[in-house]
Amino acid sequence: MHEYTSSARIWGLSCPGFPEEVSRARRWTRDILRGSPLAEDAELIVSELSANAILHTASGQAPGSFHLALAVSPQVIALSVTDDGGTGTAPKIEHQDQDAEHGRGLGMVSALAHRVVVHDSHGGHTVTAELITEAGPVGGAPC
Repeated sequence: MHEYTSSARIWGLSCPGFPEEVSRARRWTRDILRGSPLAEDAELIVSELSANAILHTASGQAPGSFHLALAVSPQVIALSVTDDGGTGTAPKIEHQDQDAEHGRGLGMVSALAHRVVVHDSHGGHTVTAELITEAGPVGGAPC
């Protein structure tokens, strides 16, 4: 492989912070990952992360927005959602009981993904979920 080329492909999408944009984010993810055995899991993860951005951050307030990035390589599908911030704390995985109506979303994302990372990003937060493909990481077996 040439030193300046990569087998990874990266897509980005910015959405206004309206609830109906969650379905747009799902369709966008489904279209990019068409034919992948991980497409349904990825679609569910993007849906949850996008809804969280709208419901729990300034992304859901005028003129808020959220931003998606989707990176696909032969080994990993990485899905990132960046919100507009406005909260005092970073998103965190909570373990709620099964009857709870809220607070289980990141736990579900964590159960589907091989890794979930939360970091600060320009006044907001970015949540990245990684799905390992059957090929596994370069040089080793799946995590």
